[in-house]
Amino acid sequence: MPLKDSLYRTWIKLSGDPSVFPLNARIFHSVCLISIFALIYNIPFNYAIGLPKVALVSLVVLLIAAGFYYASRFKHMVNVSTLLCNVVGLSLFTVNYFLNAGMRGPTDLFFLLFLLLSIAISPADQYKVWIPVNVTILIILNLVEFYYPHLVPDTYTTRSNRFVDHMSAYVVVATITYFCIHYIRGSYEREKELTLENSKAIELQNWQIVRQNEELEKLNAEKNKLMSIVAHDLRSPLASIQNFLELLTQHELDEEQKLDIENDLLNSTKNTMAMLSKLLDWSKSQLHGVLAHMEQLNVHALFEPTLTLERNIAARKNISLAYYFDPSATIYADSDMMQLILRNIIGNAIKFTHMGGHITVKAEVQGNNCLITVKDDGIGMSPEKQQSIFSLNVESTFGTDNEKGVGLGLMLCMEFIKAQNGKIWLESTPDQGSCFYISVPMFDKNKARQRNLL
Repeated sequence: MPLKDSLYRTWIKLSGDPSVFPLNARIFHSVCLISIFALIYNIPFNYAIGLPKVALVSLVVLLIAAGFYYASRFKHMVNVSTLLCNVVGLSLFTVNYFLNAGMRGPTDLFFLLFLLLSIAISPADQYKVWIPVNVTILIILNLVEFYYPHLVPDTYTTRSNRFVDHMSAYVVVATITYFCIHYIRGSYEREKELTLENSKAIELQNWQIVRQNEELEKLNAEKNKLMSIVAHDLRSPLASIQNFLELLTQHELDEEQKLDIENDLLNSTKNTMAMLSKLLDWSKSQLHGVLAHMEQLNVHALFEPTLTLERNIAARKNISLAYYFDPSATIYADSDMMQLILRNIIGNAIKFTHMGGHITVKAEVQGNNCLITVKDDGIGMSPEKQQSIFSLNVESTFGTDNEKGVGLGLMLCMEFIKAQNGKIWLESTPDQGSCFYISVPMFDKNKARQRNLL
């Protein structure tokens, strides 16, 4: 530890902890310590230059200063100590005026110094009293000496003693004055920096609170909208079931009519189940967060079962679903999440593609990523809708065969792909179709970076 820092820490320990003592108390302690050190020098000095009485007074002041310091610093009697210090200090300097040659000595400087110390060490409601008291006492002493000079004898035996005493007093006064001003300015700057830091911390906290409130308002709005969508979309299949049961109980239907109603009801129920499945997945992600279990996966082996199932679903609308995967393509991802993402995107392609349309799925290597594309020649979408397609703000629309959705699928895709360090985007033109792009890392980039460092 540098010597300067060590001395600073020692002085802080002697003058008092800022969290325990106010600034005026710490200045008082520091002045007491400086006075003690100065008097330790001043006692033998005054005795050596032929001023034994002044040396004796200095010894008394030394003991008093040590007592004030002990009472304030260790007994926490700050107000009492500063009050007594002002009283005793003015009394001793008054005595010193007569013992140290009055106006011919340096006592005027000491009164001026003590005025500064009274302002520094006294509480705000006290130093306004000590300033006029100090000035009044010095004026009275000077008037007494002016009209009654015999009461203030010249105690200097030689001119050199006077010169040395004045110079020594000036050095002591200048040193203590510098220390007080420096200490006050340093404390002010530290308090100013601390205030600025606290102000910045409060501003940051307020900003965070505002952001949290905005986020809560956004989540609350999304929750309200979601509940509205779910309530609206659940009514349709439930109403269909109710109507079907009423027809069965109130009317005689032939087999062909029953079959048509059953097919409509089956499709409505399937759409509702798909909607509830997406709602459940979204609810889990909101409650528990999105946690991806990453592993190395072969793209063809991962998506083959999903695409076989989706191809059968597409065939019901006479839509061809073709796919091609680069045999070497692998991804570092979560298996369940990637299958859900692909199911949602292909499901949307089937939903918004007309009878007899075409859907193509490809996976190819691009640098360190695997790019998966899902392209259809369906109804496409407007640029305005593309802006909100991955959020809850998207308007749920009917498919080409009157399919209905809750609008959660693509929002889930976005959350899941981000959790796997991937990207998803689209290109679409109204009445010409859409193409979704999914970019997924092919390997664990952190492990690869570690291997390169080795």
